[in-house]
Amino acid sequence: MFTACSFYSNPETIALATNVSAQISSIPMLNGSNFKVWKDTVEIVLGCMDLDTALREEKPTSNPENLNEVKIEKWERSNRMSIMIMKRSIPEAFRGSITEDKNAKQFLKGVEKFFTKNEKVEASSLLSKLVSMRYKGKGNIREYIMEMSHLASKLKALKLELFKDLFVHFILIFLPTHFGQFKVSYNTLKDTWSLNELISHCVQEKERLQQDKTESAHMTSSSQYKRKRDTTADIPS
Repeated sequence: MFTACSFYSNPETIALATNVSAQISSIPMLNGSNFKVWKDTVEIVLGCMDLDTALREEKPTSNPENLNEVKIEKWERSNRMSIMIMKRSIPEAFRGSITEDKNAKQFLKGVEKFFTKNEKVEASSLLSKLVSMRYKGKGNIREYIMEMSHLASKLKALKLELFKDLFVHFILIFLPTHFGQFKVSYNTLKDTWSLNELISHCVQEKERLQQDKTESAHMTSSSQYKRKRDTTADIPS
């Protein structure tokens, strides 16, 4: 005899419930600056759970000549579950400002309209941070370029894209003055560098500059020592 107890003690059922819970929990809580990430995650999760029908299609119609009970039932389940899952990741403080809708696709559009202005604020903040970044010659230059690349990727997601050639020039412009010869060398090249090539060349140039600085300091120290020794030798005993 099949009972509720045997249903919930079934290993396959427990594994399925755990997997569903994990997927839903992977959706970040919506806030004022992560709408794009939230929306992408919602769509991925609903797609993996085969619950995105209501987001992709309009509700099927049914008439005596074209019975679509199965399709309608699937759409209605998708619609109901999609709204429930989206609401779960929207703080209660935001829900009152979002127009309620019984259609999942329209509900998502309502959320998007509410957060459109916030995306503009986020884009402005990211752009401001990007143009204010400067490499002053200290620290890890690889990490510096990767951080700038990360900011550029966020801007691209907000439909503000820095194309590859422009991004390379952007990085070079903000390098300190002692990278001057390095910048000139790049400008004489016919080809452009990829991000990985840019990082590799910048790391090599930094190491070269540090080596030159070390050798120069050593030569200066040796010269001062020699002058001091010669001066001492000239003093009458």
